[in-house]
Amino acid sequence: MTSSLSASLDPGAPRTTPSLQRSLRRFDITAMSVTAVVSFDTVGQIATGGGEAVTWSAVLALFFLVPYALLFAETGAAFPQEGGPYVWVKLALGRPAAALTTLFYWVTNPVWLGGSLVFLAAESWDGFVFHLGSGTFADYAFKLLFIWAAILTAIVSLRRGKWITTAGAAVKVLALGLFTLTAVLYGAEHGFAGLADAHFAPTTAGFLALVPILLFAYVGFEGPNAAGEEMHSPQRDVPVALGRSSAVAACCYLLPVLALLAVVPPGKLTGIGGFMEGARLVFGVYGGASTSVLTLTAVMFVFALLTQGSAWMIVSDRMQAMAAADGGFFTRRLGVFHPGLGTPVRTNLLSGAVATAFMLVAMQLADGDAGAVFAVVLTVAVTTLLLSYLVTVPALVVLRLRRPDVTRPYRVPGGRRGFLACAALVYAWILVGSWSALFPGVLDELFGVTYDFQETWGVSRALFETFTLGTVAVLLLVGIVGARGLREKVDRGTG
Repeated sequence: MTSSLSASLDPGAPRTTPSLQRSLRRFDITAMSVTAVVSFDTVGQIATGGGEAVTWSAVLALFFLVPYALLFAETGAAFPQEGGPYVWVKLALGRPAAALTTLFYWVTNPVWLGGSLVFLAAESWDGFVFHLGSGTFADYAFKLLFIWAAILTAIVSLRRGKWITTAGAAVKVLALGLFTLTAVLYGAEHGFAGLADAHFAPTTAGFLALVPILLFAYVGFEGPNAAGEEMHSPQRDVPVALGRSSAVAACCYLLPVLALLAVVPPGKLTGIGGFMEGARLVFGVYGGASTSVLTLTAVMFVFALLTQGSAWMIVSDRMQAMAAADGGFFTRRLGVFHPGLGTPVRTNLLSGAVATAFMLVAMQLADGDAGAVFAVVLTVAVTTLLLSYLVTVPALVVLRLRRPDVTRPYRVPGGRRGFLACAALVYAWILVGSWSALFPGVLDELFGVTYDFQETWGVSRALFETFTLGTVAVLLLVGIVGARGLREKVDRGTG
């Protein structure tokens, strides 16, 4: 069955993919949001910012996460079609803008899965469960299994796959809760030495360094709307689910980061190993059982990473499939939903291929250095994802102004003015985050903050910008060629 957007794209129009099964309820939407948004890979990265990481996390939770959730709660309830953000941008700004925006949103996820999540998972498994080595057959096998297990979860029907992501949400909250509680017990016994040297006062340098990674950590609550026609009652459930998942996400970042800072000695935190290294330290309070508890936590950690990747594949692949089905990406065949599974299997397989290719290339470029791969890949992922919001947020504003007739079961407090105020605040954060991710150090120098690019990134600015800007340029080219090529096929009657 091939998905095709209805001519009107009105909220009350017939479903765009009639044979999709409604399987997502309020609890499922909440769990999927928590699974996707709470990023284990960024907890340690955020904590490397020191005490002010907690301060800026709280500031962004209040002044970014809250208005962001309000915007997407109203829009998601008003426009519940399959494809979510793709449909919103198309309605507001047209198909070309929607296709390019969706490409940037989608490509983040296989790149992130194959170049960040899989390396963190392998590092944790190697250090705490079973030795894999670096660049060995076992290392490659583990990473390939991890990637394709995440893709398989996205391929199976949503009524089954949702339970895997729900289990991931439960395991993630349990692991973070166990670590936080154990850190409190450890601190009560040994003292909270890390807090003595933690500086919570916000600084300009800390702000510029932390904003991109914090924004990357907090975005994604609109993701479940990509499966809007697979929800039982999106108008009723989306606003409530976003409110609950936003509160859970804020706690799942703030509390573990504070716990890491409290117990891990200054200078010992690393982005790729921060959480598990902290767990190794504090689980000593369990005495003889500490090794077993640590191993179990590592398994939970890897499973949570796997389901996190799965959740993003589920939502972003649906968006990209809807773009392809609507004539926005190379071939409509990528927009085919399997008649039995109700999933875009071809797009899922494309994501798996991209993730695998990126993992293999990263293994060669990094020469086994997982830390270097982690830093570079996460930067690219932050850049492409945030850039997609530079178009998505204005599209929400256009819909709010031009489509006042659409029934809105939930409205941002303050009506239109409240909506516009939230949009302006969110967009300002996205602009700062996008610029800082693409051109790190430029704003620092503008504000008189010392920034040693070579020391921070380990490469020259020229090489870094070649990598990041080159990635953006290639994506733009792929999007333009893909959309134009599909239009030519359609004109010839072969698409």
